[in-house]
Amino acid sequence: MAAPTFSAAEDLKGKTAVVTESNTGIGFECARQLLDLGIGKLIIAVRDEAKGQNAKRALLHGRSISDDAIEVWRLDLQSYESITAFAERARGIERLDIAVLNSGVSKQFFDLTPSTGHEESIQSIKTSTDQPNRLVIVSSDTASWAGFKEKDSVPLIPALDKKEKFSLTDCYPTSKLLGQLFVTELTKRVPSSVATITMPNPGWCYGTGLGHVPGGTIGERIVSVPKRILGRTASMGARVVTDAAVQHGQEAHGQYIEDCKIQPKAPFIYTPEGERVAKVLWDKIMSELSFAKVEDILREVVN
Repeated sequence: MAAPTFSAAEDLKGKTAVVTESNTGIGFECARQLLDLGIGKLIIAVRDEAKGQNAKRALLHGRSISDDAIEVWRLDLQSYESITAFAERARGIERLDIAVLNSGVSKQFFDLTPSTGHEESIQSIKTSTDQPNRLVIVSSDTASWAGFKEKDSVPLIPALDKKEKFSLTDCYPTSKLLGQLFVTELTKRVPSSVATITMPNPGWCYGTGLGHVPGGTIGERIVSVPKRILGRTASMGARVVTDAAVQHGQEAHGQYIEDCKIQPKAPFIYTPEGERVAKVLWDKIMSELSFAKVEDILREVVN
């Protein structure tokens, strides 16, 4: 992949960016690249604040910027309480120009999130932010491969939480397909004049920890060989994410970006069945997030 040409550094001076899951991997590299481009304030949102502080020290190393140019905020995307607390804290920011939602869970075994009761890969598509000029939701080309055998289930999301439905090869692609379906509905309600929402695919990257099981597995060791040969470094993959955050105009709103170019989303998105499932998914998520009044917030932002 050719390295994208980013906007001039002065374009980001005085701006504020949030990058989630940014203490390692693609999120960390995206944070580093935004600093390289002169971002005025960087908030790294992490589950483990101690690891976040380590990441902050690494990002500050060798830079002539003040310590308060980077802030570490706690955010556990597996906890609605944590997400709500983060969103409330974000309301106090003077400005928020870029939000990069870098979240992905590739599980080799079935796990439910204790605080929400949802399968962990599926839980990662439910988040909340304030009102950035750029909202970047990291996607994947695996969305096009999803078998999504639960698509006709009623109700939909509870079917995804059943252990007998868990598939090692299909759960991650399905979570990314659900993400694209959700963003398709979101962009019908949030115009590009409020925020340009994009879905970049960093590609097959090694060294990110995605899919890693403590101690490793045989399958993980086998896949690591072709991944190292054919895959990208986290830094290279992050370029696509950073590109989505600082480049492209309103034509990219609600679009999937691969190799820094707008490409079609998963084929299922464009089918009548895909439109039906997207509406069902939206209604279910809005219902589950009703405690946070997400729909009211969206109307407030748009109006």
